Amino acid sequence: MPSRNQNGNRYGNGNGGVSGWGFGIRRWIQTEAYSSYDNSEAALESVVKIFTVSSSPNYLLPWQNKSQRDTTGSGFVLPGRKIVTNAHVVADHTFVLVRKHGSPTKYRAQVKAVGHECDLALLSVEDDHFWDDVNFLELGDIPLLQQAVAVVGYPQGGDNISVTKGVVSRVEPTQYVHGATQLMAIQIDAAINPGNSGGPAIMGTKVVGVAFQNLSGAENIGYIIPVPVIKHFIEGVEESGKYVGFCSMGLSCQPTENIQLRNHFRMGADMTGILVSKINPLSDAYKILKKDDIILAFDGVPIANDGTVCFRNRERITFDHLVSMKKPNETAIVRVLRDGEEHEFCIALRPLQPLVPVHQFDKLPSYYIFAGLVFVPLTQPYLHEYGEDWYNTSPRRLCERALRELPRKAGEQLVILSQVLMDDVNAGYERLAELQVKKFNRVEIENLKHLCQLVENNTEENVRFDLDDERVIALNYNLAKIATSKILKRHRIPSSMSNDLVDERNSEIGFVNSSTEGLNNI
Repeated sequence: MPSRNQNGNRYGNGNGGVSGWGFGIRRWIQTEAYSSYDNSEAALESVVKIFTVSSSPNYLLPWQNKSQRDTTGSGFVLPGRKIVTNAHVVADHTFVLVRKHGSPTKYRAQVKAVGHECDLALLSVEDDHFWDDVNFLELGDIPLLQQAVAVVGYPQGGDNISVTKGVVSRVEPTQYVHGATQLMAIQIDAAINPGNSGGPAIMGTKVVGVAFQNLSGAENIGYIIPVPVIKHFIEGVEESGKYVGFCSMGLSCQPTENIQLRNHFRMGADMTGILVSKINPLSDAYKILKKDDIILAFDGVPIANDGTVCFRNRERITFDHLVSMKKPNETAIVRVLRDGEEHEFCIALRPLQPLVPVHQFDKLPSYYIFAGLVFVPLTQPYLHEYGEDWYNTSPRRLCERALRELPRKAGEQLVILSQVLMDDVNAGYERLAELQVKKFNRVEIENLKHLCQLVENNTEENVRFDLDDERVIALNYNLAKIATSKILKRHRIPSSMSNDLVDERNSEIGFVNSSTEGLNNI
């Protein structure tokens, strides 16, 4: 660890000169980098190459998958026979193998837990021979700015292990591309390329992060997942046996940097905080906080007018980091200014799911087909089927709802008519695709399962679907049921509903086996 003077400068030479400080920093970086590289030699026995066969769902044809593909990534071993890698390395996996450095043998691996929000996964290998001569790594801490790290992994361009080195340039919450979440990340100037994903970033003899993404369009700007996020993921899995997620308060907040805004809400000259704009109805904060509250402090830590809190020396970080590091159902003391008076509230924190899921990895899509009308819940992966520029090419109304609307109650979904499989029974309705389904026979739709139940249990002669934009679909129920069987056979669709709805329907009507009327409609 470099020494510091009172101003925080490393290797200060007493004269306060910039050139002297810069020389010291360069000398320390070189020494630390070579030290990390030498230590990484001993860590090579701890790093593995991961071979994944995956098959992603087809959200436009939700009853089938896309063709399988082969990808590779990196990982490393921790005490307890745990292999850590990125979630995106094993996402939608059907088969996973791992290979140790210097070994020609691949071993079958099992995925024990996946956290797509934090882009981390835990693997295990049951074959005892795999664990012979394996060195277990240990987790360290968050490195300081300008400290050197070595990234070890198997990037594209060759089959053997690779070691690259760089220095820490930034520590702050960053958008995790895979899970589309905002969590702490460390920016380094080492090259992190496809295949590096899941490999350790090593400083000295300990892991300080997991390589997971780079900045497109820039050279040698990579990101690693820091140890606090890794520990939160692993501890949650060990305590509950599964991935538990990262907590949220469910708030949308506005900075209070404008002095007139602060005066309007009667903030004192010594007060700082952020303005509550919107609250998720499913959060515990919804019952306690109100719109226009000013959050002054979180667990005794003052929040600045820009929403940041102190973090190491002169660094600052958004207060969301403090929230995300809480364990599910833990509480926090929140100091609030409301109508000019200060209050303290105890608020329970837990992971919150958006109305429209951001990702659906390792999960088959849900669908329900009736009279050739294909109903699905709206998800962002569905919108991604419109291409890389999905934000501009997908239906505008669905896109806006996916990004902005909040759930009103647990289990709520936006159900849409994704497409119409043409038949005489539905002729003329094909232009109504990509609209939200709001009601069935005047009953408001809660989710896809609810719609399926209403349709399957219908006793009326005619049925009516009310869609967005005041559009209506009306059908004769018996003719529609007969047409459904023909349409499924014509399109070679194995069932009128996805497996999750089949299982739900079986449990409702007391079936023990998995065969249903829908499954027979081939």
